Formats: sequence, C-alpha cells, structure tokens
Amino acid sequence: MNKISPEEEEKRKKAIFEGMSPRRQKHILKKGYENWEPFQKPKDPIDIRKDETKRTTQSLVREFLQTKDFEEYSNAYGRGVFEICLGIINNDERFKGMYEVSVWYRELLKREGHE
Repeated sequence: MNKISPEEEEKRKKAIFEGMSPRRQKHILKKGYENWEPFQKPKDPIDIRKDETKRTTQSLVREFLQTKDFEEYSNAYGRGVFEICLGIINNDERFKGMYEVSVWYRELLKREGHE
C-alpha cells in the first residue's frame, strides 16, 4: 500500500468534506473538523482478534469445551460459552460483569458450604 503525504491526505479530506451535504458538514464542524477522521483503519476481523493470552474466541471455546464431556452440555450451553468468550476477546463491559458476578457467586456458594 502506498503511503500518501500529509498534504495529499488533507486534500482528500477536504474533497470528501466538500462533497458532503451541508447538514453532514455542520455535524462534523460541531465536533471539530480537525478531529474528524474520514480514513479510519479497519478493525481486525473477529476471527483473528486475540485476548491477552494470544487466543482467539474459537480457541477459547474449544479449549473450554474440551474440559467437558459432550453429554454434559447442550447447544444453548455452547452458545453461552461462545458469547462470553467473544465478550472477553472484545473487552465488553457486559461480559466482564457477568464473569465477575459468576466468580463472586461461586465463592459465596463455597463459603456457605453449598459446593
């Protein structure tokens, strides 16, 4: 991929801006033209995103499910495993909360002798 000069990038940015509707231009100006980035870099495809252990969502799911007997889990269980692994990889606050309450609840059960 060819590297373009900052001057050329600014020309392109201005051309894109000028080709927009006045309403869209107003929206960009409100947030700040200098902060507007029309050339955003693409995000990693979901299948190559990795967590801090360098594992993908699929590898986390596979490793976890290999600790279970096939008869121990349903499709719904597998979907739940996939969803939480995806949430972990994406650093999603919702799944962090679910994980933390699960760990807390397990400790609560142990402390009260239910496990």
